[in-house]
Amino acid sequence: MQTSSLAILHDNAAHGEDSYLTRDLGDGNFLDVVLDGVTGHGGDEASGSVADALNRIDISGPDDIVAALNEQNADFHQVGGGRFLLTTASAALYLDGKLHIVSVGDSPIYVIRPDGYEQYSGRMGGLIRLGVSKAVGAEATLSVFQTELDLSSSDRLICCTDGVSDNLLGDELMEIVRESSDAEEASGRVKALVDQHIEQGRDIRFRGGRFRHDDETAIFRFFADG
Repeated sequence: MQTSSLAILHDNAAHGEDSYLTRDLGDGNFLDVVLDGVTGHGGDEASGSVADALNRIDISGPDDIVAALNEQNADFHQVGGGRFLLTTASAALYLDGKLHIVSVGDSPIYVIRPDGYEQYSGRMGGLIRLGVSKAVGAEATLSVFQTELDLSSSDRLICCTDGVSDNLLGDELMEIVRESSDAEEASGRVKALVDQHIEQGRDIRFRGGRFRHDDETAIFRFFADG
């Protein structure tokens, strides 16, 4: 059985609209979720409500997460009409040796392997968009990205909001995670580099690009054989 160590980066000072959830489901299984509420559109209420809903449900598989997201989407869209109560939701469910990814919106999930990395949903540096771009609450019918994959004991998992991913290049993030001895070290080093970039302001690697103040949330998982 694989086990994992956990670290959380959460700085909500910019807007107060990020939320996250981690659940220990027993026997090495877990649920990690990051949520990025849309600024000026009830994002703090939306992200918190989805996190609370996912914390309450019984989970036997990814379909339970999708059902909860659909229920929240229906409620949000009825109240907000697609203009209010909006949030992303990216979930990593590890269950019985499989990683299930369920994502709505552009908050990325990364699986870092010794010879490369995979990105699911989201974007890096504001340049690349993968998966779906509709937030929970934006449309009457929810667009959900789903996939599943195997993990090995050398793999590392990151779920984050764009306050982290937009302020780092992919190679910077992957280098930090690969070089770190544990999840806590990775979290601290990522936070330090994001803060450094924001202090610099302009991102000279992209024409007209800028690092920007935003809420920063990331969940780091390092795996090992139990």
